[in-house]
Amino acid sequence: MLVVRHLRQLITCAGPAPRRGRAQRDVAIIADGALAADGECVLFAGADADLPKELQPPGAAVIDGRRLSAVPGFVDAHTHAMYAGDRRDELRRRLAGATYAEIAADGGGIVSTVRSTRTASEDELAAATAGRLDEMLRCGTTTAEAKSGYGLTIESELKMLRAIRSLAQRHDVELSATFMGAHEIPVEYRGCRRQYVDLLVREMIPAVAREGLAEWCDVFCEDGVFTPEESREILTAARGAGMKPRIHADELGASGGSQVAADVRARSADHLIFVDERAADALAGAGVVATLLPIASFYLKLGRFAPARLLIERGVPVAIATDVNPGGGFSPSMPFAMTLACFGMGLTFEEALAGATINGACSLDRHDRVGSLEVGKQMDAVVVAGPAIDLIRVGAETIRAVVKKGRVVHAGR
Repeated sequence: MLVVRHLRQLITCAGPAPRRGRAQRDVAIIADGALAADGECVLFAGADADLPKELQPPGAAVIDGRRLSAVPGFVDAHTHAMYAGDRRDELRRRLAGATYAEIAADGGGIVSTVRSTRTASEDELAAATAGRLDEMLRCGTTTAEAKSGYGLTIESELKMLRAIRSLAQRHDVELSATFMGAHEIPVEYRGCRRQYVDLLVREMIPAVAREGLAEWCDVFCEDGVFTPEESREILTAARGAGMKPRIHADELGASGGSQVAADVRARSADHLIFVDERAADALAGAGVVATLLPIASFYLKLGRFAPARLLIERGVPVAIATDVNPGGGFSPSMPFAMTLACFGMGLTFEEALAGATINGACSLDRHDRVGSLEVGKQMDAVVVAGPAIDLIRVGAETIRAVVKKGRVVHAGR
């Protein structure tokens, strides 16, 4: 049994999920808190004075939390962590003034990573991604989504998803797999895009479903990539094959992706930099979680962030994720994503924390077992030196430990 007593602050994020509107900041801080777990599950989370004596047996591992705080393990609900290759040269170009579109037109962007990923073996992909997951874990991520989408052939997409499955069986970060063959139109189909949509619907999706490799299907609905009509067709086919829909929407412009998300009742609509009031109302009405990615806005130098305050005011649950990827998601840190959400998108610390935990868990349909510290849920926690708000002190070594299923999987200094 693991018991942590007299925590300076305990923030459980317990209660109804997802959090929306004013409730998103309702994450009560418990002073002098306590946590107890036996094996994988939480047995107690609350005030130390209320800790039952039977949860303090002789021989239990007891940690003095007087100088520490605890929050739920972070749920990173949008990542492209599975890939091969290196695009940091594009970062240098971007810093010199090149735009995302200019880099893509020169053969960079997604198609550059596709070339590298197609030639990598499954073992090479798994090894490279394991290193990225290690970084994410050290930053407090205990559950994460991982997408395919850098193969864009049946063989390469299956290879990526098999590598994700392999990692899910052995890595401490709990993974949720997403098929994203609709990440880009491959170069070889640029003159016959309808054939690629047909390939996705008639061959790729059935192949992924036969092996049970993905829980989710995602589409990049954007001008020059997949239209709203194509996105709706692909997501409908995926749902028919047993995968749940999520969508990249309104990242570089008002693409219509938000409306598609509402129409197909996607679990999550992601990016949403150009979402407007009407689209936000549609998302709220359909129960879609808005997964926002401020790190991508920051590194892509887009000059704006998603309108998080608008979404919250319209009743859309907001989640925060890193968008770890080779071209614009250069930070594995959920605390950094929270920092940008606070200072770039106007969220309170409490709203950002809920977005990084319980709402992220809702985005992945895992809120029944992760995203909050509640009796019966997994004992996934981040232990912080000092008050919990020190998580947004970028560069400070504030994370003292990361716990997954009741086991310390990372110990800081």
